[in-house]
Amino acid sequence: MNISAWVWFATLGALVVMLAVDLLIVGRRPHEPSMKEAGGWVAFYIGLAIVFGLGLWLTAGWTPAAEFYTGWLTEYSLSVDNLFVFMIIMARFSVPRRFQQKVLLIGIVLALVMRGAFIAAGAALIEQFSWVFYIFGIFLVYTAATLLKNGDEEEEFKENLLIRWAKRVFPLSSSFDSGKMTVVTETGKRLFTPLLIVMIAIGTTDLIFALDSIPAIFGITKEPYLVFTANVFALMGLRQLYFLLGGLLERLVYLNIGLAFVLAFIGVKLFLEALHTNTLAFINGGHGVHWAPEIPIWLSLVVILGTLGIATAASLVKSSRDAKKELTDTTV
Repeated sequence: MNISAWVWFATLGALVVMLAVDLLIVGRRPHEPSMKEAGGWVAFYIGLAIVFGLGLWLTAGWTPAAEFYTGWLTEYSLSVDNLFVFMIIMARFSVPRRFQQKVLLIGIVLALVMRGAFIAAGAALIEQFSWVFYIFGIFLVYTAATLLKNGDEEEEFKENLLIRWAKRVFPLSSSFDSGKMTVVTETGKRLFTPLLIVMIAIGTTDLIFALDSIPAIFGITKEPYLVFTANVFALMGLRQLYFLLGGLLERLVYLNIGLAFVLAFIGVKLFLEALHTNTLAFINGGHGVHWAPEIPIWLSLVVILGTLGIATAASLVKSSRDAKKELTDTTV
């Protein structure tokens, strides 16, 4: 794809406008959105992603559109999984529900900035060194194995060095007050509210999540514009999705297995692509290994959709059976 500067500027401008609208809504009236409100916003952002993909199809052809949809679905599913950890962070710091929208929104802004930097760095690396796909592929397979081994992600969040440092350095109040970052005491001393620590926790967690999500999408498309827009559409609406799913997240017991399979699949796909474009002297004398099978984008889309669909359906069936069994045991 030959993306002109004005397309990039238009995309970034539209993103800034959407974030400004979100900030205006959250800033003027901090509240816990209703299911109807959250569902409406989630549907709106999903609809935008679908329309954007159709626009790509009409202007650039099927392949870029399929790469965008596949990348968006992958990033969206990884983002949904990240909500587990966000819920734990909110509970860990006892964030009032009416302030959680603000925390999530700022966390999303931080994620967009950090992922943008990661995408730029990843694109530069890939352009200069095609062998980096070997590293990406191995890393994704390792991440998939780790995800399977750890199972439940509830144990993943631990206060990192930056959070512990912030707690020691910044004077903190004991309450969230009105949801602002700072508060002035009766003696005139300015203190930071716990909101600062929560935002640091969300931001650093987003940074860790980007370490597997960015290599994953580069395994689907090498076009930086598609990588960036897929990440944007995956993150936009995540705040409302957090409130919409609520307790449903706890019922997705097989989501980790599905995501582990997706990451492993993309890791293998990356490794095979690295073999095709091989330049490392100790592998096939520095020439491409052309017997390695290529995985087309349509097959990637089918595998990812099928895996996530099966994982979700199996999770809901198991949760329903467990609930019925618990009800039966209680009544006996």
